[in-house]
Amino acid sequence: MGKFKTGSSIILIMKEYNNLVKDIKNKKFLPVYFLQGDEPFYIDKLTELLEENVLKEEEKAFNQNIIYGTESDLDQIISLAKQFPMGADKQLIIIKEAKGLPFDKSEAFDNYIKNPQPSTVLVINYKYKSLDKRKSVAKLLSKQGYIFTSEKLYDNQVPTWIGSLCQSNGLEIDEKSRILLAEFLGTELSRIDNEIQKLKLIVGNSKKITPEIIERNIGISKEYNNFELRKAIVEKNTKQAYKIIDYFEKNPKANPIVLTFGTLISLFSNILIVHTLPIKTPQNIAKELRINPFFANEYLTAIKNYSLKKTTACIAYLRDADMKSKGVDVSSHATSKDILMEMLYKILH
Repeated sequence: MGKFKTGSSIILIMKEYNNLVKDIKNKKFLPVYFLQGDEPFYIDKLTELLEENVLKEEEKAFNQNIIYGTESDLDQIISLAKQFPMGADKQLIIIKEAKGLPFDKSEAFDNYIKNPQPSTVLVINYKYKSLDKRKSVAKLLSKQGYIFTSEKLYDNQVPTWIGSLCQSNGLEIDEKSRILLAEFLGTELSRIDNEIQKLKLIVGNSKKITPEIIERNIGISKEYNNFELRKAIVEKNTKQAYKIIDYFEKNPKANPIVLTFGTLISLFSNILIVHTLPIKTPQNIAKELRINPFFANEYLTAIKNYSLKKTTACIAYLRDADMKSKGVDVSSHATSKDILMEMLYKILH
């Protein structure tokens, strides 16, 4: 098992997850699944899959136990894990809310990991926490291949993850569609997965997810979104930028102002960094900013259109507008559109 990192590692973890899924469906079970980390998506998915596949429905009454770590202790869990199944080849024990259990202080648990009961499948949900890698239990679990760490993705990693998820579902998706979904859905993987499953049903045999399909079925406009606003600002396309802001005003629920400020502050903060880079190639920009390479050339355009001095001023304009949107130092009659339009004027002129 493995963990999330960056770039190609996301694809590797997807492959590793898919291999685990394949093994589970083929009834090749590990004796222990220690599922840890801040991202619950894979923890939930693997747990559900094991619950569906380890035992037949008629075997579950006597051989499946779901225990909450808040209501049990390790000695009881280990004792249960050592028991034999009744009328079945396996017993399944799922420990939920396990992060409060002292795995790193239990010699009995270490000994169980060294010699687990082969007829038991022990699944531990250690959500929102990870074991200290230096501890013996973490080393033992890792050595045996029983540990799976799923960390939260960075914003810039989500488009790659969406691409891998689509590929594993037999779908095709272009780069713009990945970015649109990532921007709109954020980093909550379960939410993204739900939307991808809906789109899978919608596209049917065509297998292709496009911006047009996303616009029709998820409510993201392919022309009027923060991705296109960012592009219009970078290219100093004043007319398009104002059109997008006008659309945002008419559709505030789908385009919250806080998201717009976050996108633009990130954009200009990165432009500032690119100005200081000694090597301004697309590859180096992507590496230094930890961004999707899709955006690298955009920054080369941006530093031509926004000098270092202007970039610094734009960040100040954005922070001022952000404060005004929160009611600080602003006329009581000013609307979100007024604040955004004033900000745009200062940035684009």
